[in-house]
Amino acid sequence: MRRALELASRCAEHGDVPIGAVVVRDDREIGAAGNERELRGDPTAHAEMLSIREAASVTEGWRLDGCTLFVTLEPCAMCAGAIVLARLDRVVFGAADPKAGFAGSLGNLVKDPRLNHEATVIPGVLAEECGDLLRAFFQARR
Repeated sequence: MRRALELASRCAEHGDVPIGAVVVRDDREIGAAGNERELRGDPTAHAEMLSIREAASVTEGWRLDGCTLFVTLEPCAMCAGAIVLARLDRVVFGAADPKAGFAGSLGNLVKDPRLNHEATVIPGVLAEECGDLLRAFFQARR
């Protein structure tokens, strides 16, 4: 999670919401990114999506079984869907997102038994630090 926080802290440099994500397999980082929606002008350039894409490229395949995603904010519906489709085993997130989170807050897409895959969810890891980074970003913009 510390690596995800490091990536998140760099996002403000280009005006993006500070969210970082890291994909790990066998204790090795295989994908890592911060939000780049503003930088790329791409609504899908969430940290989770970018790190999942990088991990798939590194592994040369879309199935990311055996992998864990560490992310500083609870994934949204789009990212939760990508987690399921990529077959990630586990999602570890920092701050909960009561307005858009789909790994327990508004819904739990990553654990929906109707889908063909479920990921284990571990919430609240370094939640205060993750939340502080987000709060500072939005306070500075007001």
